[in-house]
Amino acid sequence: MKRLLAPFIAHGWSWMWKPTKYLPLSMLLIPFLSLAGWVLWFEPQQLVVREIELELPHLAPAHDGLRIALLSDLHVGTPYRGLSNLNGVVGRVNQAKPDLILFLGDLVIQGIVGGAWVSPEACAVKLSGLRAPLGVYGVMGNHDWWLNAPRVATALEHGGMTLLENSSTRIAVKGSPLWLAGVSDFNEKQDDLDSALRGIPQEQPVILLSHSPDIFPEVPDRISLTVAGHTHGGQVNLPFLGRIWVPSKYKQRYASGHVIEQGRHLFVTVGIGSSILPIRFRVPPEIVILTIRPTLPESRHPRQPW
Repeated sequence: MKRLLAPFIAHGWSWMWKPTKYLPLSMLLIPFLSLAGWVLWFEPQQLVVREIELELPHLAPAHDGLRIALLSDLHVGTPYRGLSNLNGVVGRVNQAKPDLILFLGDLVIQGIVGGAWVSPEACAVKLSGLRAPLGVYGVMGNHDWWLNAPRVATALEHGGMTLLENSSTRIAVKGSPLWLAGVSDFNEKQDDLDSALRGIPQEQPVILLSHSPDIFPEVPDRISLTVAGHTHGGQVNLPFLGRIWVPSKYKQRYASGHVIEQGRHLFVTVGIGSSILPIRFRVPPEIVILTIRPTLPESRHPRQPW
């Protein structure tokens, strides 16, 4: 971004302020450059930590207050999201003291304007610093598959992450079972939801990991929560117009945040990196910390007076 603006800084400001025929042009150029600076430089660097509380079905009392960190779409190598920046991401996650960390795919990026290639092995070394008492689990995204899924998987596993590719695992939260299931990338047609859920007792709670939210209509209502990334929240969210492009066949329906459909819960994080163009506008990079709580029986919800 600094390289893009350098000619204007070096040569442009003097003529922009002269009371000449250039003044109308300068009045247009200043807001344009300000917006460009925000979209290309300022907002992509503004990593926020979002604390969100969700009330979910099928959970046991022991799960009340469980803190889950969601990391997605790191795309290490995009502008302002290099290896050195990854140290800061790991530090911010650990500072939030989650009980459990879930990675939702797209560790790498194949190419982007202003970016640089970073190997999955180098990324995984940095991610090995993530700490959570109940562990670090993940799935791979479409960019990981495009590069080389076995290579990315090996790197992440060597870094201490447990991958759940069409598989599941049981963890214990204060002695109470909680299942984590993961599906391979839906967009690459690698997903097998039946395999991911096979062997999980019907009455026990499940959190499902998927890179893409587009699998959500297929998810059974026995799942307490589906978590996903991939969309980047569209990267651009225009006033009045909304997100002009979202990489989902459902468009804005699953662009970001908490979605409830027919009693089923989905949470989509906008992730950290970017793809195609290194821009973000009103969709800052994020780490999400979910605090989950069991759904209260209806009788315990206070009724509002008319």
